[in-house]
Amino acid sequence: MKSIFKALALASISVSALSLTAVPAAAQSKLGIGVVNIEQAVGTSSAATTARSQMETTYKATIDSFNARKTAIDTELKQKADALQAGLKAAGGKSTPALQTQYEALQTRQQQAQAELQRLGQPLALANAYVEEQIGAKLGDALKNAMKKANVDLVLAPDATVSYAPTVDITAMVVTELNALVPAVGIVPPAGWRPGGQQQAGAPAAAAAPAASAQPAGR
Repeated sequence: MKSIFKALALASISVSALSLTAVPAAAQSKLGIGVVNIEQAVGTSSAATTARSQMETTYKATIDSFNARKTAIDTELKQKADALQAGLKAAGGKSTPALQTQYEALQTRQQQAQAELQRLGQPLALANAYVEEQIGAKLGDALKNAMKKANVDLVLAPDATVSYAPTVDITAMVVTELNALVPAVGIVPPAGWRPGGQQQAGAPAAAAAPAASAQPAGR
């Protein structure tokens, strides 16, 4: 199940979205620096972990339909690719008008298949984005709290560093703060919801989704 959540994830939390207070030059000699893996912090929070488990039950029909269709499409595309490869080999590795047409048809089919899978996975993709947005709304506060407790003035992403000691990694502290600030989230977006809080044009207003703790859990 992990692969579909990864493949359909639409939203991500960016460090650039967080506002950090500039440190005066006079204080730079005592600058406390920390490292935080934002994606890991959000993904391993209690709210995200619980939501993923609940989504496997609530969106089981979508997941099963997506996986079945993807398997069928993968088989179809492989057969077409194998046929093209065989035709190219028979032609001595030289392209012909017929092979070019066959190649273009394969490219078109691949694009159609990708669009079809995106449509099938849209409900789960929106649910995943909805979960991440709710957690992300508290991420700034969680980071500030963790920085204060760790006496850190500046936070860097792991890929922005060359090397760092494990002791400066405060990701686990951010997770702890997130768990306190947002212990549970809803997994069913309101009608017409889109990432960023925008509603579809003409969509009726809807009540907020129930908290994750009210959703049926399952594997």
